[in-house]
Amino acid sequence: MSKNARRQSARERVAEERRLQAAKDRQRKLLLGVLGGIAAAAVIVVAVVVAQNNAGQSDQKAVAYTGPLAPTTRQEDGSILMAKEGVTAPTLEIFEDFQCPFCKKLEDSAGDAIYKAAAEGKARVIFRPFQLFQAPAHPEPVPSVSRRGANAALCTPPDKWASYAKTLYANQPVEGQNGFENKDLLNWARDLGFYDAGFDKCVTGLEMGADVDKATEYAQKQKVNSTPTLRLNGKDLTAEQVNELLSTPESLEQILSAK
Repeated sequence: MSKNARRQSARERVAEERRLQAAKDRQRKLLLGVLGGIAAAAVIVVAVVVAQNNAGQSDQKAVAYTGPLAPTTRQEDGSILMAKEGVTAPTLEIFEDFQCPFCKKLEDSAGDAIYKAAAEGKARVIFRPFQLFQAPAHPEPVPSVSRRGANAALCTPPDKWASYAKTLYANQPVEGQNGFENKDLLNWARDLGFYDAGFDKCVTGLEMGADVDKATEYAQKQKVNSTPTLRLNGKDLTAEQVNELLSTPESLEQILSAK
């Protein structure tokens, strides 16, 4: 073979090697692209799953009451009595609905003062949660926020009433929006340390619904048509007294001592 032929053959081999190398490079880039796409897709899937999981979780937390507290019991009619032993008067009744914005204002401003007054023996306090926003004779396909809140509160052990009621008001949904979902109602019990299977069943099965209905019927018979309604020794506080209590919790002592 002549020199020219050998040179031609060598150039052809080099060209062939370059062609093969270029093909390998293209295959490698294509493979990396595919793997990159798979990795990106996996990241997207993980992000979606995390987002969905987070959407099912709640950042609403329980609010524990840590102030002075009188012995708390559930009465036969379902109402909650806070009273120091031996205290028989005066009696302050509070008709409330956990969906009521003004009830929330009362709790936020004067709730601690009311609990303290009971703990110091200055009053017997009776809480009467009921369902103002939906008559029990006309149940909705999905129980109302008002009903779910009252039911869960009545499922709560009496000694945890103050904390759970405070929690319901702290997480009260905006009017017209849904709220008090079972997962939240149960999680708040976990936060406060009293969750158990019985509470779970009571909440999810609306087992205190009959007591909520009785409380609502009682409120109607008592001509209670707005919340909060505060009644001292059987007589409704005036709007001025309630407004004063909302703005100046310290006024409670004067209200309770008034003849």
